[in-house]
Amino acid sequence: MFDNPVIVGLLVIAGLGIIGALVYIGLREDRGRDPLQERLAQYGEREIPDSLEDIELSLSFRDRILVPTLRRIADLTARFTPQKQLEQTRRLLELAGMTTDPTMFFAMRVVLTLGFVLGSIMLFFVLSPQPFMNALGYTVAAAGLGYILPVMSVRSRIRRRQDSVIKALPDALDLLVICVEAGLGFDAALGKVYEKWDNELAISFGRVLREIQLGKLRREALRDMALRLDVPDVNAFVAAIVQADQLGVSMAKILRVQSDQMRTKRRQRAQEKAHQAPVKMMIPMVLLIFPSIWIVLLGPAVIQVMSVSGNGAF
Repeated sequence: MFDNPVIVGLLVIAGLGIIGALVYIGLREDRGRDPLQERLAQYGEREIPDSLEDIELSLSFRDRILVPTLRRIADLTARFTPQKQLEQTRRLLELAGMTTDPTMFFAMRVVLTLGFVLGSIMLFFVLSPQPFMNALGYTVAAAGLGYILPVMSVRSRIRRRQDSVIKALPDALDLLVICVEAGLGFDAALGKVYEKWDNELAISFGRVLREIQLGKLRREALRDMALRLDVPDVNAFVAAIVQADQLGVSMAKILRVQSDQMRTKRRQRAQEKAHQAPVKMMIPMVLLIFPSIWIVLLGPAVIQVMSVSGNGAF
């Protein structure tokens, strides 16, 4: 089986994909939990270790080997990475809702790139030798793919997060209107949304409340939330709330207007997607459905014409 270069190539590519996915998923630190508290809880349930070696051996392979190695690579890459690029990466990670450090993210990109390069060298230079220029082009393409895959994953996560916020915003505004008209303050209404739901918008509202409790002004906390989400509907909502707070306008009326506008926008987006559906359906219909119909309808006629006229006519 391993004499066939095609099978070997497919196995190597599949292995690289699995390794890249494991590196990206296993080494990211966006786990939503505190590792220090986990370690303290574990040591609270066991006896005091005898030596530092016992403490080190009690750690997982990830915490003992992978994370320190990745941190060293991150420190090395941070020295040669422009500060502007680090800030852009930090902005992308913030929009994606990830708490991974930008230097660690760059280290993961470097590790994934090296993995793809080594796999391409093994595949195209050793296991299934190709002409030098072709093999070099494949290796360069694999390196570029390994370097941009993490960024593509982050951008995909940003789109999913923003879509989730857009879908949840009209319902959240309805709940805010109900709470404010029932007599609650705006901050308490945000707290109700945070308590009732578990999505990206509710988590953002919860962070706004924590920042307000720590002393940040409400308008500054809301503007920071709008920057973290980067959704036009949220920006309009925050601008209306800040303006109402500064001018002393009734918060219930502003929320009612915003709720109606968001409902209208959601209906318009649904109508837009409905109008785009026929155009998007044309490609699979032309490429997949129509050829099958032509074969079914015209196939018997072609066979009959060939049998009557003879093969010489064709």
